[in-house]
Amino acid sequence: MFSCTVHEHNLIWNINKLKRISSKIMIELLKEMSWRPQYRSSKFRHVFGKAATKESCYDGVPITCSVQDNNFCAVNPRFLAVITECAGGGAFLVLSTGKVDPHHPRVSGHRGNVLDVKWNPFNDYCIASCSEDTTVKVWEIPPHGVLKNITVPWKELQGHSRRVSLIEWHPTANNILFSTGYDYQIMIWNLDCSEQVIKNPVRTISHHADVVLSMSFNTDGSLLATTCKDRKVRLMEPLSGNLLQEANCKTHKASKVLILSNMKMLFTSGTSRWNDRQIALWDQDDLSVPLLAENLDGSSGVIFPFYDPDTHMLYLAGKGDGNIRYYEISSEKPYIHYLTEHRSHLPQKGMGVMPKRGLDVSSCEVFRFYRLVTIKNLIEPLSMIVPRRSESYQDDIYPMTPGNRPALTAEEWLGGINKDPVLMSLKPGSQVAQSYSEMNKGLGNSLDTRRSQSRPGMLQLAYIQDQLGTKDGKEDSGHTGEERSQTAVSNGEDLALCSPPRTENELRLKFHKQQEEIRRLRELLNQRDVRIKQLELEIKNVKNSQPQSSL
Repeated sequence: MFSCTVHEHNLIWNINKLKRISSKIMIELLKEMSWRPQYRSSKFRHVFGKAATKESCYDGVPITCSVQDNNFCAVNPRFLAVITECAGGGAFLVLSTGKVDPHHPRVSGHRGNVLDVKWNPFNDYCIASCSEDTTVKVWEIPPHGVLKNITVPWKELQGHSRRVSLIEWHPTANNILFSTGYDYQIMIWNLDCSEQVIKNPVRTISHHADVVLSMSFNTDGSLLATTCKDRKVRLMEPLSGNLLQEANCKTHKASKVLILSNMKMLFTSGTSRWNDRQIALWDQDDLSVPLLAENLDGSSGVIFPFYDPDTHMLYLAGKGDGNIRYYEISSEKPYIHYLTEHRSHLPQKGMGVMPKRGLDVSSCEVFRFYRLVTIKNLIEPLSMIVPRRSESYQDDIYPMTPGNRPALTAEEWLGGINKDPVLMSLKPGSQVAQSYSEMNKGLGNSLDTRRSQSRPGMLQLAYIQDQLGTKDGKEDSGHTGEERSQTAVSNGEDLALCSPPRTENELRLKFHKQQEEIRRLRELLNQRDVRIKQLELEIKNVKNSQPQSSL
C-alpha cells in the first residue's frame, strides 16, 4: 500500500512538470505570434461582385479570336470599345447601347488585325489602336457615337518595323502615347503636331532583347515598368530612357506588371519554375529578390492584375477563368491579404475597366469590370460593391482621385517636367474637371448626370442642328463652358439636343435610353417607398411609447 502511494505521487509530480513545460512553450509561441493579429479588420472584407442584368449587358458582340494576351476592351464613361473578329483587315466596335446590331458601324481603318485599344484618359472622344499592319492610329469618335464606318484616322503613327502589340497613354501629360511591338522597341509619340501622318517618334527605348509583354506607369508618369519575354522586369525613366533597375528572377517568369505607386512596390503575375501560376511583390528600390512570391494554381491562362490605389485593392482575373480574386495590399508583412473571390461559370477572354469617375457612388461601387465572354458573344459588366446601410455618400471609400484633366502639356513633359495628376472628387454635385479637349471645343461637361448609369454611352442621340442655330462652329468659340452649362436639362440631357430620331438606329438608341431611365426611376421610387414605410413605423413607435412614459 505504501509503494502504491509513492507511485501515485511520482505520477502527479510528472504531470505537473509537463503542465509547467507546456505552459512555457505556449507563452513562447504567443510571444512569437504577437506581431500577427488573429483578426484583421478591413472595410473591404465583405466586398462582393454584382453582375449586371441581361438588359445592361452587351449582347451579340463578335469578340476577336486573337491569341494575344491583351484585354481587347477599353471603357470610359461614354463609350465601350471592343476588338472584333472580321475579315479583310482589323476593326473594333465603339458601343453605346446594350443590344448590338450585327451590322453596327465599325472603326475599320487598319489593314491587319487590331491587337490593342486604349481611350485617351483626358478626352472621352479619342481612342488609339495598334495593329499587325505595324501602325498605330488615333481616332476621333463623334459625340453621338459611331453611326457609320470610320476609316480615316485623326493621326497615323508609322515607325515600327513589325506588328505593334501594346499601347499606353501617359497618365498626366496630354497627347503623349507609348507603343511597343515585335521589333522590341518602345516608341514615344507626341500627338500635338500638325502632321496627320507621324513617322518619327520623339524618343525610342531599346533596352529589351525580346517582345515586351506589359507596361505600367507610376502615378505621375516619371517611372515605367515593363515585363519582357526574356523573363526580366525592368524599371526605367520614360523621359530620358535610362534603365534604373533590372530584375532577373529564375524562379518567377513575369508576364504582367503593375507599379503600386502609393506603396513603393511592384506587382507581377506570371508562372513559377514548375509552370504554376504565380504572383510576386517587389520593392521598388531593390528588384534583386521579390518580397513575396505565392503560387495560385496550375492553370495555364494569363493572370490580368488590376490595382485600385484609392482602396489599396488588387484584383486578379485569369484568362479563361470564370472567377476574379481580390486582395488588399498593405505596406507591412504579409503585404497581400486575401479577401474573397467572385465566381462565374462563364469564362472571360479579356477585361475592360471603368475609370473611377464613371462609377455609381450611390450604390457604393468601388470598381467595375467588363468581362468579355466569347462563348456567348457577350460583354458583362461586373460591379464590385462595398455593402453599406447608409444611402449617403461614403467619404472613406471615395478619396480624391485622378480626373480627366491633364496636369501638363506634351511640350512641358518633353521639357523635363513631371507633375502629379489633377484630382477630382466623386461626390455628387461636386464640380467635375473638364477634359483638355472639351475645354478647347467649348463643350459642356455632363459627367455628373451620367455617373450613376450602369453602362457607358448614354449619349445625346443627334447633334444640335447647325450648332444651336449658327451656320458654323466659329460663332460658338466665344462662349464659355459656364454659359453652355446653363441650358435646360431634362432627365440628364440638354433639351436643345433632344431632336426627333431620323433613322431606325437613332430610334433604337432612343428607346433603350428611355427604358434605362424608366428602370432607374423605378428603383429610386422603390427606395423612397421603403424609406417612407420606415419613417411611418418610427412615428407609430413614438406615439405608442408616449402614454407609457406619461404614466
